[in-house]
Amino acid sequence: MTDRLYFRQLLAGRDFAQTDPIARQMANFVYLVGDRETGEAVVIDPAYDVRGILDVLAADDMRLVGALATHYHPDHVGGDMMGHRISGVRELLTMHPVPIHVQQDEVPWITRTTEIADTDVVGHRSGDVVDVGAIPIELIHTPGHTPGSQCFLVDNRLVAGDTLFLDGCGRTDLPGGDPAALYESLTQKLAKVPDDAILFPGHLYSAEPSASMGDTRKWNYVFAPKDEREWLAMFGR
Repeated sequence: MTDRLYFRQLLAGRDFAQTDPIARQMANFVYLVGDRETGEAVVIDPAYDVRGILDVLAADDMRLVGALATHYHPDHVGGDMMGHRISGVRELLTMHPVPIHVQQDEVPWITRTTEIADTDVVGHRSGDVVDVGAIPIELIHTPGHTPGSQCFLVDNRLVAGDTLFLDGCGRTDLPGGDPAALYESLTQKLAKVPDDAILFPGHLYSAEPSASMGDTRKWNYVFAPKDEREWLAMFGR
């Protein structure tokens, strides 16, 4: 599938939303994944500048057929963040109505944050696969940062949202956060992802935009604790 795979990592404030100071400060990544032969693509975590993201797809001769959300936070799907309105899936639906794929546990959080209807959302369970043309995207439920956080595994690439960064992991002191669940997600749910897979995080919080899972497991301090007790002593809030 590698020859057919369309995969782009876009940085907010650089590749789109260039004039948005919040986008530049937050340094979110948005991902485009698709099938070059069919021209179909999905967007992962559209926020800040939906029109700009759609323009990137159009310039690449790709057609949007869906959106995937890693979790409900406004910098990933839109909504109100500290008094600032961030555009996201609600605005996407007005421009280009497509299904919004989320983990079932995240549905009420997504709809409340973005003010979209339940009927706009497709709820999934861990292990479900969303096909984009002939490109399969596996959905892995990784709660902890939020109840329905999910990662996406496509062609040995892991799009991890805020579950895992190259350095660190998502915080657990926001509504719905659970440090014990995040420990299980990092050490158990993501154990199936091989060391040679490439990690693509939800933010540019490190010098590099991606790294192998092997290097991440070796150097990221969140993997240093030997057990859950040690992990909670370091990261439990």
